Amino acid sequence: MTMDSLAPSAVDDVIAGDAAILSRQLQVLRERLFPPSAEKELRRFSSGEAARLIGVSDSYLRQLSLAGEGPQPEVGPGGRRLYGLDQINALRRHLSREGGRGRDYDPTRRPGEKLQVIAVTNFKGGSGKTTTTAHFAQYLALQGFRVLAVDLDPQASLSALFGVQPEFDVGPNRTLYGAIRYDDERRPLADILRKTYFDGIDLVPGNLELQEFEHTTPKVLAEDRRQAAFFNRVWEALQSVEANYDVVVIDCPPQLGFLTLSALCAATGLVVTVHPQMLDVASMSQFLFMAADLLSVVRAAGGDLSFDFLRYVITRHEPADGPQAQIVGFLRSLFGERVATATVLKSTAIADAGLTKQTLYEIGAQNFSRSTYERVMESVDAVNGELTGLIRKSWGRA
Repeated sequence: MTMDSLAPSAVDDVIAGDAAILSRQLQVLRERLFPPSAEKELRRFSSGEAARLIGVSDSYLRQLSLAGEGPQPEVGPGGRRLYGLDQINALRRHLSREGGRGRDYDPTRRPGEKLQVIAVTNFKGGSGKTTTTAHFAQYLALQGFRVLAVDLDPQASLSALFGVQPEFDVGPNRTLYGAIRYDDERRPLADILRKTYFDGIDLVPGNLELQEFEHTTPKVLAEDRRQAAFFNRVWEALQSVEANYDVVVIDCPPQLGFLTLSALCAATGLVVTVHPQMLDVASMSQFLFMAADLLSVVRAAGGDLSFDFLRYVITRHEPADGPQAQIVGFLRSLFGERVATATVLKSTAIADAGLTKQTLYEIGAQNFSRSTYERVMESVDAVNGELTGLIRKSWGRA
């Protein structure tokens, strides 16, 4: 029987069946990719990579190892030294305690520096929003920051990138909804977040349960206008764990609902991903109009909308493409420095890494041609470095 010949009442059964089949196969694929525990592990880093991440020379790192100072690397064939990210972060703390040769290698927040909450959003799917979020969170962790990644999208693509399959691994009340709901089942965010395989990153996973916030909020507002401060609920949840993190990175849903509005009201920085195609730019225009209207209503109701920065980040960029170059120039002429200087290049490396639910930081250069990997990594690092610089600036650092 074809879909066209199905009775209307049977369509939902077919879709539900397809969802179950696909979900089971994704679970099988995950178990095949990450046996035996079906959990992801972060690769180890060569001494050269570790030295670059810390900001010292490889020879200095070798001296520390030979002197028995700090965590000791794993020594492989041929004397090759390999470090885990947890060891790299421990080395940062060790060097800072020992005086750091006149430098502070520990970038974590200092007294008086507020928690940075970066909301990554876009109205249109396919703009690279989740990929940008994941790479930014991992870049921050590789630099030594303590990061909380929040998946606020019911489709839960960010969770999948971190090795969490929403329908199998995320039980009831285990998403951010559990910490922002209106009834007696509300629970502390600290009980919901989970450690990840990526040292320095904790995750608040997502799944379809998040959609409940979109359904319950209008009902609550209709029954009790005192709940109008719904837009503070994400901020309040994050404040309950703020002492443990330097940066929160939120992957927002691709729509302007109550979840996105709550995230924007909690944010100190806003990143809007833009694919440089005319249809996407037209969609972006509508997104900005709607966002401005809704946020003005929230502000009138007492919402605090004070961003330290707003940046439009060009993603999936092909510099040799004439029309794209025109659109990028057009956006820069309109918005000036609000368009990030660096752009994320379109690359098969990003797509190929995504096939195994990995990012470029995880998969490593050995899986691609050297030129392909280095070219796209340079662009990703440049964007992430630029955003990190804005965070440092908001803290009053050089």
